[in-house]
Amino acid sequence: MTREFYEIEPTPRTSWRLAVLMGANSRTYKFALGSALLEFAVQGRAEVTLDELAVPYAMSLVARQQGAPQAPSGSQVGDADFLTVARQETVDSISSGRPTERLLDAARRSMPTMVMQRFHNLGASEVPHRFYELVGPPRRRTVRLTPHLHGIAGSEQAAGLRNELNARWDIVESSFAAGIGRGLVDHGVAVDWATLRLTDKHRRRPVTGVADALAGFQHGRCLICCTLLTDTDRIAVDHVFPHSLMRRFGAVSGWHGPDLDVIWNLAPAHERCNGTKSARLPTSEELRRLARRNEAILLSPHPLKKTLQLTLRGAGYRGCGGEWPDFLRQVLGACD
Repeated sequence: MTREFYEIEPTPRTSWRLAVLMGANSRTYKFALGSALLEFAVQGRAEVTLDELAVPYAMSLVARQQGAPQAPSGSQVGDADFLTVARQETVDSISSGRPTERLLDAARRSMPTMVMQRFHNLGASEVPHRFYELVGPPRRRTVRLTPHLHGIAGSEQAAGLRNELNARWDIVESSFAAGIGRGLVDHGVAVDWATLRLTDKHRRRPVTGVADALAGFQHGRCLICCTLLTDTDRIAVDHVFPHSLMRRFGAVSGWHGPDLDVIWNLAPAHERCNGTKSARLPTSEELRRLARRNEAILLSPHPLKKTLQLTLRGAGYRGCGGEWPDFLRQVLGACD
């Protein structure tokens, strides 16, 4: 299925989304690295030293771990582990606005053998495009930023890609948090319509924005018109099956379909497209795009994957890939 996701739009942007959205997450290092890479690519840098790259990498992790853990609760973290050093050096690094020498040294030593080896990995394979190469001897490592990275950093979707990365980071670190993580994995996420944010169902804590969390699985495209959602567009969250169905059928004989206020039925769209669509039923093409988008989410780690699995199982399906077209036809049948 990851190959199918790529083949729909075989571009460096899709490779980036595969790495960020669908790779395994035992820690959040890849998000810190991705953020640092984008920062230097936006500056037009062709090469950066490992020392330079380690600065934003370390600082973003330090800033993040003040609010949430960057590894699963209960995971074994030794005294020399990078996260241990980062935690110990947080106060001094934040106060000076720069990693301490001890933290910088820990980042320099750990990055080449950990996150930089694994960023492009996707299970047993690699994403089709590479975004950097690590060259030079151990004490003078240089990171060469590829044209693929510069291309996405300078594209009309650059801000959206960064938002997607941050949204995925929010989701993963929330799932790592003690107590919150169990709720997210067991129950999935809900939608707070007052703020358009995903929340932990168990404790009702905000996790991240709905549009940012879902857009990448649609290749950054509007589900209605299928053109790109760019940095200058006004974005809405569309109910693919209109929410009014539950009110309309509820007034007569009751709505017998699934909840339409959850993420399987929500899709980022241009505000203008959403306004034009209004309360009409989805077209066959929109249903095809929605099924494809939801199949892509099932390739991602918890908790978005769990949320969709629960939706399918509640309707009598197994919660596996390949079932979305039948599920959506069932929902369409409930509209008759």
